[in-house]
Amino acid sequence: MKKRTKMLQFSKEVRLELIERDRGCFFCKRGIHMGKIDTGDMAIFDPMHIVNKSQGGLGIIENGLIGCRGHHHLMDNSEYGPEMRAIAKDYLRILYRGWTEEMVTYSKWKGFKHC
Repeated sequence: MKKRTKMLQFSKEVRLELIERDRGCFFCKRGIHMGKIDTGDMAIFDPMHIVNKSQGGLGIIENGLIGCRGHHHLMDNSEYGPEMRAIAKDYLRILYRGWTEEMVTYSKWKGFKHC
């Protein structure tokens, strides 16, 4: 179980890659404001899993975005989550040709390779 848990976490290296790639909140930069966000939460940036860890989403760059704490909370805990994830998945499909949810989801029965 420890190996799976470790695979679901963003490593320091992946976090740095996400910061470099996204350069700020993915949603704020695109003017996507769903729901109310505390302005203090817009100044704190988090790596966000697109396929949730609870669903086996791996901690790899192809499964992450940088978001402000407010957008991260909305994506994980509000009715806007499904729409926000759909927007994020479209972005990842542009960045990583052939991107699918299956490619970024842990399964002990399949081999793993990055996009």
